[in-house]
Amino acid sequence: MTGIGRRRLLAAGGGVALTAALATACGSNTGRGGGGSGAGISQWYHQYGEPGTEQAVKRYAAAYKKAHVSVQWRPGDYDRQTAAALLTDSGPDVFEVNGPLLDQIQGGQVVDLTAEVEPVKDDFNQAVLAPKIWQGKVWGIPQVIDMQLLYYRKSALKDAGVEPPTSVDELVDAARKLTTKKTKGLFLGNDGGVGVLSGTPLFAAGLSLISEDGKVGFDDPAAARVLGKIRQLYADKSLLLGAPTDWSDPAAFLQGLTAMQWSGLWALPQIKKALGDDFGVLPFPRDGSGGKPSVPVGAYGAAVSARSKRKAEAKAFAKWLWVERTDFQQDFALSYGFHIPARISLAKKAERLREGAAADAVRFATEYGYAEPLLWTTADRTAYQDALSRIIKDGANPESELKGVVRKVNAELQRVKRK
Repeated sequence: MTGIGRRRLLAAGGGVALTAALATACGSNTGRGGGGSGAGISQWYHQYGEPGTEQAVKRYAAAYKKAHVSVQWRPGDYDRQTAAALLTDSGPDVFEVNGPLLDQIQGGQVVDLTAEVEPVKDDFNQAVLAPKIWQGKVWGIPQVIDMQLLYYRKSALKDAGVEPPTSVDELVDAARKLTTKKTKGLFLGNDGGVGVLSGTPLFAAGLSLISEDGKVGFDDPAAARVLGKIRQLYADKSLLLGAPTDWSDPAAFLQGLTAMQWSGLWALPQIKKALGDDFGVLPFPRDGSGGKPSVPVGAYGAAVSARSKRKAEAKAFAKWLWVERTDFQQDFALSYGFHIPARISLAKKAERLREGAAADAVRFATEYGYAEPLLWTTADRTAYQDALSRIIKDGANPESELKGVVRKVNAELQRVKRK
């Protein structure tokens, strides 16, 4: 998956208006038909950046003997393309879905995959399976897990007499102490963390975006408290801003522009190659007595279009690939990039994830992982992100900003629950 793809998955979290116009794109396939027509099954993927991924998914499709499967590789704005295509008869039969898929479910655009997933439901990482569940039914099958985490340079912390931070207060203090004329203490992205942090600080404070009982999960003084501390990082000028590349690329960390960087698991092999053992990884640290470490996770999932004329065949293929063929699932996760398999049993078996920072990352994802919930809509995300920008960059009052977001989310919850 490209950095852009990961940013869309883990920072934006998916969710595209279904009225979006179909963007022009040049898909590639196996030559056995495409779109929604023909005798076979069409399968859409967004454009992954790792070499070999496209060839791998075509190889999986060719191995399926019960039907012809044509693979389309979709460059450009995949979410927008898919949202529009699902309204037509020329869309895919099986397709990747990004993050929560409430719009597609409530719009009757995807089919129930509960029966296909049920035999191994407990083996999926529950944090990434939960956003695929609505009214007790499973609507998408998680493929692989991407996650974000905090990288730190061991030698830089040691030279500054700083311990790896285990609380947000310690993070603020460490970033300040690690900031010099040449190096900033922390990199959260060129916008100061507005785009990437999302609900991570809220979870670190023991809160959530949407509670398990379907209510606003951050209508609590702890939310303003922790976001005020993120603002402090910005006010202290401890944050790296204006780096040559953004948070999803580890270049700033590798070039010594920052002693700590928030980035993705996908950056780990590159960092390991460049720095050897001179780095460590951490979850986002807890805040307050009720807080806990926080790790955002996300997973593209396989879904079946309700407009498909071959629903039974499409469901059978999705089950075959993402439930039964664990060898392909393992290959997809680890042979072309660096991801965690969505199945817990496969993650435990993966040799590349058993030692060092990679093993720590898997543990963090399992123990502290959270995904944006199904009821967290695009409107919610926009309102929260706008408020976060005003808090971090402008020093706006966190309490008053969050009150406005709470009102917006409450209204959105009422809207989606009426459907």
